[in-house]
Amino acid sequence: MKIAMLGLRGFPEVQGGVETHCAHLCPLLVELGCDVTVIARAGYQKPGYLGGWKGVKFRALWTPRSKGAEAIVHTFLGVLYAGLVLRPDVLHIQAIGPALMTPLARLLGLRVVVTHHGPDYDRQKWGRLARSILRMGEACGMRWANARIVISRTIRDLVKNKYGLDSALIPNGVTLPELPDSTGALTHFGLEPGKYVLLVSRLVPEKRHLDLINAFAQAALPGWKLALVGGSDHPDDYSRAVEQAVQRSPAVVATGFQSGLALRELYAHAGGFVLPSSHEGLPIALLEALSFGLPVIASDIPANLEVGLPEESYFPLGDVATLAARLSLLATGMPEPESATRQARREWVVGRYDWHQIATATRQVYLEATAS
Repeated sequence: MKIAMLGLRGFPEVQGGVETHCAHLCPLLVELGCDVTVIARAGYQKPGYLGGWKGVKFRALWTPRSKGAEAIVHTFLGVLYAGLVLRPDVLHIQAIGPALMTPLARLLGLRVVVTHHGPDYDRQKWGRLARSILRMGEACGMRWANARIVISRTIRDLVKNKYGLDSALIPNGVTLPELPDSTGALTHFGLEPGKYVLLVSRLVPEKRHLDLINAFAQAALPGWKLALVGGSDHPDDYSRAVEQAVQRSPAVVATGFQSGLALRELYAHAGGFVLPSSHEGLPIALLEALSFGLPVIASDIPANLEVGLPEESYFPLGDVATLAARLSLLATGMPEPESATRQARREWVVGRYDWHQIATATRQVYLEATAS
């Protein structure tokens, strides 16, 4: 089965939840017998991988580096390329912004599967016009696709209530990572094993880095640091505000985007992981933190609650004082029940969010889409 993947920047070593999702999914689809071509964005896809990676093929198309126009221009060009050149059995569009081009893909005779990763029009970074376009993209993708995938029960209910349509619920996943003994990244950033709190995310407003920085300051954890891993694709007022807050806080370290061994080291040796975000689909970074066995703290938004953590792992969104109190408990080594040990967390999250099962379920959606 010939599959074209569209709606992402590229992978590997490209930050973003959709990019991480596809980096895990696509090689497993290849193992299941699919011929997968990713239509990536030339400004992001690393040239060294254009010849292929783990059996996945890449075609990098030009796109403007503009927060507002980048995704939609690239998707328009990608749909034309898929419809006029590749002619795949299935065009798989990732996310509701790119899904705006679903009707065009259908007019070109393509079978289309759309994955809804979350209502992106709720993200704080978008203005009124962009939010309207994203809502239109959601409607086009859900109504015109041959099949729909959603990554959480919350999104499945949204699609059912708004459009009266059923979706295949296929969540994000994790793999059981190797735990490195090396600490090169920690040495580079001045971090001590077990004495830092970690957040891995892009610098976008809905991740609420400033809430975490303020809570960390209030908690005043002796000897601890806060490590913010991730960067900004398009520097703006928010990313500059985070950078300024970091500069004013000696115990806060901004590492920029990290991948490979460095990222695994930062996960493996952290004292805990925090996700204070106001918007998620199903948070891959949170699942990855659990796959490293980390104790985690997350905001109580529906997507985070759906992961099913113990009640004490959550705090009310935006409640900096409660988050500070949770951080204090984490740093003082509050005794954990046996069920919350690191190995138990690892086994629990991998058993529940297995990428091999996710790939098999995705291939089944492809078969159903081509048969309809």
